Amino acid sequence: MEHFIVDMQTEKSKKYYFIREEVSQEIVLLPSQYLMHKMRAKGSPNTIKRSALVISYYLNYLSENQLTMEDVWNMKYEKQQEHFTDFLIWLKAGMHSKDEYTKKPYNETCNAYLKEVFRLYNFAEQQEGCEQSLKVLSDAQYIVRNSVGIRKILNRRSFHGYLKETGHIGRTIEQDKIVILLKACANCRDQVLLLLLAETGFRIGEILGNRYATDIDYENHLIYVNFREDNENDARAKNAEFRKAKVSDATFEILKFYLEEYKDLIFQQEYLLVNVSGKYAGKPMQDSGVRSLMERLEKKTGIKVTPHMLRHYFANTRRKAGWKLELISQALGHRHIETTMKYLNITEEELMEASDAFYSQHQSLYGVDHLL
Repeated sequence: MEHFIVDMQTEKSKKYYFIREEVSQEIVLLPSQYLMHKMRAKGSPNTIKRSALVISYYLNYLSENQLTMEDVWNMKYEKQQEHFTDFLIWLKAGMHSKDEYTKKPYNETCNAYLKEVFRLYNFAEQQEGCEQSLKVLSDAQYIVRNSVGIRKILNRRSFHGYLKETGHIGRTIEQDKIVILLKACANCRDQVLLLLLAETGFRIGEILGNRYATDIDYENHLIYVNFREDNENDARAKNAEFRKAKVSDATFEILKFYLEEYKDLIFQQEYLLVNVSGKYAGKPMQDSGVRSLMERLEKKTGIKVTPHMLRHYFANTRRKAGWKLELISQALGHRHIETTMKYLNITEEELMEASDAFYSQHQSLYGVDHLL
C-alpha cells in the first residue's frame, strides 16, 4: 500500500510538485522543500516530476520497513550499506510500482533513483544544518572531459554498492520502418513530427518547443533549438542551450505544406506543432500527444517507435555517413562524448569488415613475412 503520493498544483502556468501523506493528505515538508529547491534551480518540470516520483518510492520503502530518514542517519555503516543495497534490490524487483505489468527497471535506472535519494539526504543535511552525514558516502574525485575536450575535476560523494551497469544501448530504428510509419500517418502533422525527429536528432522537448515564427530559417531550411522556461506545453530544451540543424529539401516541402494545410489553427498561436483535431485543436502539442500518436502507429503497423529511437537513428545514420564523433555529439547536444558513444550501435560485422579493410592495406605491419 502506498503511504506517500505525488501531488501537483498549477499556478500562473507553473507546476509545483509536492509529496503528500495519502491518508491525512498532509504535505510532507522536507521532500516538498527539496522539490521546490529543484524548481528554483531551474530544473525542468519533467525532471522535477521524475524526482518527486523517486522520492515517493523511497518514502514508501521506508514506511514498509517502519523507518524514517532520521533512523537511517543514525544507523551504523554496515546497516546503512545494507539499507540502501536492499532498496536497490527492491527497485530492481519492481516493488515500487503498483502495476504488475510494468517492465522492471534497468540497473542504470535503479542506480539513478538511488542517486536522487542521496541528493535528498544531502539537501536535508544542508537545510537542517546536520552535523552528521550518511556514512556510506565517501568523497571521490572524477576527471571528465566535455565534447570539445576541456578537462574538469568533479568532487562527488560516492556509494560503493550500486548495481552493476550493463552498458545498455538504447534501441534504434531502421530507415525502411520509418518509411512504413510515414505512410501510416493520418495527417501531414504526424509526418512532419517524425521527419523532424529523424533529421535533426533533437529531443522531443526541443521539437515541441519550436516556434514557427522565430525558430525556423525558411530560406536555409534550418530548425533552431531555443531554451525557454515559459512554453505553454512544458516543452524544454535539456541543457539550456542553443542549437540548429539542417533538414532535407523534401522534408522542408512537407513542413511548408503542413503550415498551409493547418494555417487557421497554427497562426492563432506560436508553436509549430499543434493538435489538429478534437477538443484541443489549435493548442500546442504535448509530450502525451506524441506518446499517443506513436502508440496508434504501433497498432497500425506493428512497428514500435519512440522519439528517442529516432534520435538514435539520427546518430547511427550520421556515423555510417562518415561524420566524426565530435560532430554527432554536438548535433545531439551531448555534454560528454561518452554519452554519444552509447547511441552508436556498432555491430560485430562492422568491426570485422573494418578489420578486413585495414589488413588489406597493411598486410606486413611488422615484417612478419620475413620471419617465415
